Amino acid sequence: MIPAHEFPFHGVYAATLCPLDAEGRHLDEEALIRHLAQVTSVDGIVGLLINGHAGENFALSREEKRRVVEIARDVCGSHSIIVAGINSEDSFQAQTHADDAKAAGADALLLFPPYSWTLSTDLATVLAHHRITNANAQLPLMLYQAGVGTGAMAYTPDMLAALVALPHVVAVKEGSWETARYEANRRLVQSLAPHVAVMASGDEHLMTCFALGTEGSLVSLAAVVPELIIELYRAMQGNDLITARKAHERIYPLAKAIYGTAPGFLANARLKACLYLLGQFPDAAMRPPVAPLSAQEIQNLEAALSHARATDPQRSHS
Repeated sequence: MIPAHEFPFHGVYAATLCPLDAEGRHLDEEALIRHLAQVTSVDGIVGLLINGHAGENFALSREEKRRVVEIARDVCGSHSIIVAGINSEDSFQAQTHADDAKAAGADALLLFPPYSWTLSTDLATVLAHHRITNANAQLPLMLYQAGVGTGAMAYTPDMLAALVALPHVVAVKEGSWETARYEANRRLVQSLAPHVAVMASGDEHLMTCFALGTEGSLVSLAAVVPELIIELYRAMQGNDLITARKAHERIYPLAKAIYGTAPGFLANARLKACLYLLGQFPDAAMRPPVAPLSAQEIQNLEAALSHARATDPQRSHS
């Protein structure tokens, strides 16, 4: 549900995970219900990014993605903003998924750039994809600014300028993963479309981006250690650098273990393994072909989680 105040989309959103059965074949709906309820019970989490990259949107079927949104609506739609990720190479298919998301109860959409754009794209193609996707649903739309290492998936300044001028655009999930680019893009959006929120989403450098300025954040670590992400966000919003540094010191090793360790494509598996290690998921299975993590990977995550939760008063209740 979108709140009725001046800046309804500002704040911290958790990019949630999608629990599967032990074979990675079917949704574990009971585990998903518990996951969404647990994350949204944390004070300061204003919404969820459902079916984002962390939620394996690249591997789920149309029916599964729709079902995940339906579950989110039923679990937390009355008190959380539900943002549905849309990830498709085909604009008409993306439109169908957007229509499904609206029918299932999504409050807003976040449109990811197609992976084929890694090689090249142009402004006309980028604009057409966004216009076609949201043509029927006409929901509030969040853009995804991809990382500087993702080729043409990372929008140029001209592309970003044209995108924020589109109707329904309310925010940018700024995932450049490079703080200089984050600042440049934030300044550009503020100068051209100050009504569009720029949301930091680089888990390894959240503190730096928060220091540069942000209207919120859409991050997967908020689905694993939500209290810590909220603590960091609130501290930076309040210019409490001491508290922010303490939170950052606890977050950073976990962010590096998940996102800053090669190969990068295992980030999703690491996130899911964290929730398994915390006793929140009954299994850490990914959808094939992604294989189970090695014993060394699990040890690294255990150590990083232990460090992050070392002074967490909730730890004894997990």
